[in-house]
Amino acid sequence: MKGIGKTRVLALLFTLMLWASPVFAQGCALCRANAKATPRDAQRAINRAIFVMLVPPLGIMTIGFGFAVRYGRKRDRENDS
Repeated sequence: MKGIGKTRVLALLFTLMLWASPVFAQGCALCRANAKATPRDAQRAINRAIFVMLVPPLGIMTIGFGFAVRYGRKRDRENDS
């Protein structure tokens, strides 16, 4: 840990904690019991609906991240010149 600063280690730990937090949200017993009680076709529909609702935010975040990286590279090239 000589070369790694305390700030980076704390940032890494914080990121890992945030990454693991959705695991705790998956334990909703009422939602799970409700979904298990539905027929197989309804379970597929629920899974498909979750996927459909997940795609737009992920797409927007991916595009935003792409623009940020592109802007950063462009800015770095301008500053180096």
